[in-house]
Amino acid sequence: MHSLGAGTAGPNDPFWMQSIKHQGISAYNSDPAGYKVFRNVKDFGAVGDGVHDDTTAINAAINSQGRCGGGSCPSSTITPAVVFFPKGTYLVSTPIIAYYYTQLIGDARNPPTLLASQDFDGIAVIDADPYIPGGNGNQYYINQNNFFRVVRNFVIDVTRVPPEKPQGTGIHWQVSQATSLMNIVFLMSTAANTAHQGIWMENGSGGYMGDMVFYGGKFGLWVGNQQFTVKNVTINNAQTGVFSVWNWGWTYQGITFNNCQVGFDVLAGGALAIIDGVASNTPIFLRTSAPSNGTLTGAGSLVLNNIKLNNVPVAVGVVDGTVVLPGGTKTISSWGQGNVYRGNNGNGKFTQDSIFEPNKPSVLLGNNGQIFKRMQPQYEDYAVSQFVSVRDEGAKGDGTTDDTEALKAVFAKYGGCKIIFFDAGTYIVTSTITIPAGSRVVGEAWSVIAGKGPAFQDKNRPQAVVRVGEIGSQGVTEITDMLFTTVGPAAGAIIVEWNVKAPSDKPGGAAMFNSHIRIAGAAGTNLESTTCGTSNTDIARCTSSFLGLHFTPLSNAYLEGTWVWNADHDLDVNGGTQISSYSGRGILSESQGPVWLIGTASEHHVLYQYSLVNAKNHYMGLIQTESPYFQPNPPTPAPFGINPLFQDPVPFSSSASAWGLSVKFSQDILIFGAGLYSFFQNYGQDCLTTRNCQAQIANIDSLSSVSIYSLATVASSSQISVNGNGVIDQSKNLNGFVSMVTAWSSGGSSHFPFHRRAIHGHTLTI
Repeated sequence: MHSLGAGTAGPNDPFWMQSIKHQGISAYNSDPAGYKVFRNVKDFGAVGDGVHDDTTAINAAINSQGRCGGGSCPSSTITPAVVFFPKGTYLVSTPIIAYYYTQLIGDARNPPTLLASQDFDGIAVIDADPYIPGGNGNQYYINQNNFFRVVRNFVIDVTRVPPEKPQGTGIHWQVSQATSLMNIVFLMSTAANTAHQGIWMENGSGGYMGDMVFYGGKFGLWVGNQQFTVKNVTINNAQTGVFSVWNWGWTYQGITFNNCQVGFDVLAGGALAIIDGVASNTPIFLRTSAPSNGTLTGAGSLVLNNIKLNNVPVAVGVVDGTVVLPGGTKTISSWGQGNVYRGNNGNGKFTQDSIFEPNKPSVLLGNNGQIFKRMQPQYEDYAVSQFVSVRDEGAKGDGTTDDTEALKAVFAKYGGCKIIFFDAGTYIVTSTITIPAGSRVVGEAWSVIAGKGPAFQDKNRPQAVVRVGEIGSQGVTEITDMLFTTVGPAAGAIIVEWNVKAPSDKPGGAAMFNSHIRIAGAAGTNLESTTCGTSNTDIARCTSSFLGLHFTPLSNAYLEGTWVWNADHDLDVNGGTQISSYSGRGILSESQGPVWLIGTASEHHVLYQYSLVNAKNHYMGLIQTESPYFQPNPPTPAPFGINPLFQDPVPFSSSASAWGLSVKFSQDILIFGAGLYSFFQNYGQDCLTTRNCQAQIANIDSLSSVSIYSLATVASSSQISVNGNGVIDQSKNLNGFVSMVTAWSSGGSSHFPFHRRAIHGHTLTI
């Protein structure tokens, strides 16, 4: 069979998602045969002519068949939905209510317009977490647990709403991890009295958004959230581009302001890390509501890296008119406000000035000299005939049938030749599935591949559930909208082993987007609160994985919006009930790069959340972690051991908790935004008051070359350790609930001793 080649869709063909046969199921729904995952809003009566009010029809498409919403359902994985909007203009007069586990997707070839009527009444055109009327401020969902949501491919037009009305808001996006906004254009009033805003977000624990354009408005983004990654956003003619209300750490990669009055308006402290920004004809690039007065608590932490200004008189200022950093037409290479550290010197210096620049290897950069970035592929130029459905090829996805052989046959026959479409469902596999280099894999509402059975139960003989490429393989390989997991117990499961390498002329061509590793805490995992509650004493019964994601030495990768989560609570049974499941390790990278981790998170794994060993040429921004809630009962590494074959870091001798970040023997690692959190000791939170839930959380050896910007930690006595010795005392960097290091450089050598590593029969000199 021939290789995939270019798309063959005709100029008038609809987007393939509209035309492909939809036979996806929710395997653990009470009515899997009758429940519809894919919903076309026109099948529910939407017209899309810009005249008829389509609000009721759209909301019916979202909420039909007993889905998770209305305030009585905190979360659910058994009622997923893709709600599709063909091209057209959809007039709405009240909010579109985005229920839990919903993907709102427009035609990628001709993005539809959501048009707010002149009398639009509600918080926003799309509302991801409604306030319950008469509910005393209660909402449908707990903002920190508002997971699994997508909005992509829309024009949101609020220009008909009178400019003085804040009802002219595009999206209310109070969300957490595994959420994505992408390929959206916001149209707002440019009147002097405009109250319009593109995105309004008051809380949450995100998250990723990117590839968006804003026109007009009082605010492009009005945002407050623990942490977020924002990539490739352009804001035109807004009064304020970004109004930052509060945060622990946000990373903005590739943000552009054109003809705004203010780029960033920072109300409270927090931390902003901005890289590859551009501002033109904008009087103020960034201003804070209060002066720093020489402390973090005054105006928070700021990092500006590669910021190009064109006719921007003030680069950094204060609302009272004070100019902290003059602007003009120039490039700001590297500037910071906050506490700056180097190496093993625990005495930081408050700085409002140029700070050290990270080394940026050329392999991490695009042709424009910025950190490389790309957009999630949607294959809009491809015809339906260029896709193959795994269910059409014999896989069931019913959460019971062993689909191993069916999936192996699909990849053997069609890998690299057709786009492999995983109809919604849960596909059980009992031995390793290899996705060949050159494959494109597309899911539907996070189609699940779940490893189950004896092959994945021996922690002394770990096996991959899904292998992306063979060792040494090369080819453009893309995975979108998928989810990977296990059915417990699974102490020997390496859930995703990433071996593939992109061709040298296709940077970022080995990539995964909006795909997650979600372990335990969901229907069908056999690791739910009924069997793995916090009082369970059968630890072996509740082992969930050996390792979440492994980048092997010969691989490289571009990941965007990936969450590697070992669940701390049950999403389905008694939604929110805490559980104890045991995943050995989060993300391990031994890759020589380039590796881009854009908006990723790794949480609740026993030994570490991120570990880099013999790694090279990584850009990581923002990364976010949480330590397991049950530790120190049992203490790390229990119930696993230290495995030298996987270069496991040794726990800090007097600490019983996992590392958030461990780096050894690694070179040219740039971490641009990190939130490393520890909230519990044995499910208790008294340690938050004393800020000592664990002793150390990030360890870098003295042989590594690492730059970290905008590091926020919670309740770890030491924020950064070198060779296992705590260096930076959190008490010196208090910034509200978190402690904040504006910048730290290892000062490590870029020339390392060679280490020999054997993997799958190959011996590599690194």
